[in-house]
Amino acid sequence: MRRNLLRERLNAGQPTVGTHILSCWPTLVELIGHSGQYDYVEFTAEYAPFDMHDLDNLGRAFEVAGLGGMIKIEQTQYTHQAMRAIGSGFQSVLFADIRTVEDAKAAVNAVRAETTMAKGVRGRGLLGVGMRRDVGVVREGGQPVYVDALNDVVIAIMVEKKSCVDDLDAVLSVPGIDMVQFGASDFSMSIGKPAQYNDPEVLAAEKKTIEMALKKGLHPRVELRDPSGAEKYLKMGVKHFCIGWDVRILADWWDTKGAEMRGLVEGKTAAPAPGKPAVKAVGNY
Repeated sequence: MRRNLLRERLNAGQPTVGTHILSCWPTLVELIGHSGQYDYVEFTAEYAPFDMHDLDNLGRAFEVAGLGGMIKIEQTQYTHQAMRAIGSGFQSVLFADIRTVEDAKAAVNAVRAETTMAKGVRGRGLLGVGMRRDVGVVREGGQPVYVDALNDVVIAIMVEKKSCVDDLDAVLSVPGIDMVQFGASDFSMSIGKPAQYNDPEVLAAEKKTIEMALKKGLHPRVELRDPSGAEKYLKMGVKHFCIGWDVRILADWWDTKGAEMRGLVEGKTAAPAPGKPAVKAVGNY
């Protein structure tokens, strides 16, 4: 079984830095690995088209690049996508759309093994034995080391709905949760204030999420468009960040550099592309 690099860093109390991709092209993972700056890559599958072969190829790329792999999945796919992603070589799962304690329990159940070997706070789940990449297809399936590997899968949840924030103490008390991330975009929409990221109610919910996660010994994670937004979170005790999206990086470059080039060839001063939204430092989706 492959070492779970993200779990090792969490257990050691070390900070982590990740980045997001929506593309299934494995070469992007290799490029990220070449930088030597990241601990893991999040494949934001909730928003991306992909198939089972893509998951296997991304799993291989994580191994080649020496990176951990996280997948973000939406609610109706918890069990199926978590099972297939773990089998492909992902070792962390980020569950979106958590609304209730039962949702949080469902997330944990989608990752952990169904066995009386389960012990400690990481919980007993619903996964059985498989013949997939994580166990060498036929080499280690059903072995104790397989159960241990499932117990080590890092479970992260999105706190992004009003009902989740309202019952946050109970949700974060579900055994097995490791990382917690506040989602300002979904939360602001859920309270009827879409995209009002600096609204006092949104900021208060984010602060509550981070403080309660730390109080319970969990690991709050923050998504950022740019590292310049990290300072206030570092002061709050956050040590885990995921920065940038491949599609956002490309969109920003095309907007700015396209405007520069257009200005040069037409003899005009470069201007932002028409209709381009204002830059937002925090990108919690």
